[in-house]
Amino acid sequence: MAIETGLRGKVVVVTGAAAGIGRATALRFAREGARVAAWDVSDAKSAALLEELGAAGAEACFTKVNVADGGAVAAAVEATVARWGRVDVLVNNAGIVRDAQLVKWKDGAVASTMSDEAWDAVIGVNLKGVFLCTRAVVPHMIKQGGGAILNASSVVGLYGNFGQTNYAATKGGLITMTRTWARELGRYGIRVNAVAPGFIATEILAAMPEKVIEGMVSHTPLGRMGKPDDIANAYVWLASDAAAFVHGAVISVDGGLVLGT
Repeated sequence: MAIETGLRGKVVVVTGAAAGIGRATALRFAREGARVAAWDVSDAKSAALLEELGAAGAEACFTKVNVADGGAVAAAVEATVARWGRVDVLVNNAGIVRDAQLVKWKDGAVASTMSDEAWDAVIGVNLKGVFLCTRAVVPHMIKQGGGAILNASSVVGLYGNFGQTNYAATKGGLITMTRTWARELGRYGIRVNAVAPGFIATEILAAMPEKVIEGMVSHTPLGRMGKPDDIANAYVWLASDAAAFVHGAVISVDGGLVLGT
């Protein structure tokens, strides 16, 4: 018996939707019959994305949004509500990396450090951006009687990662934000959950040296990289009626990576 997701006609906002996991997520919701509001800081791929969403049978729109800009986020939410009357699901997927060691020590001296700019940029998008998007959407979800908020954490938010002080801090922060909002918003019928992906084959990882990628795979018990669709499927399940009693959870979708570390 097929699982009925209950997502047909629902309004889903996906941030960072132009590529990678965000694109796969937008398309996956589209195939469930949802109406998709795709947001991204770049509109370079917007036409192709909208064509794909349309081909998947979705009513869709694209908005160029910097999630670290509170005014832009508020305007995008209001435009979505004006178009479709509600927001049922918010997928806080947008994120960036600016990797560097906290302090790189070489030949008895400081060779480099993580810059203020690298710290602020990642915190601004990955943490503040989620805060801004969720704060803007929640009043509409309360008025309509419920909704689902899904946050993109990471396995590095659970155990840290070399050279990723800023990124790991944001992903760990999203776990505690998820659990806090679950306590605050459950009374309004708003479910809040997070997904913690492992190493996923996206454009970012494609640029890494083959030896680094082989090392990632060797630490993953399932013996492969994840695919964007692996994460998109988790988001769709968490947003669906099938997960109606899942709340405040952090779901690792990592091929067993945490077990393999």
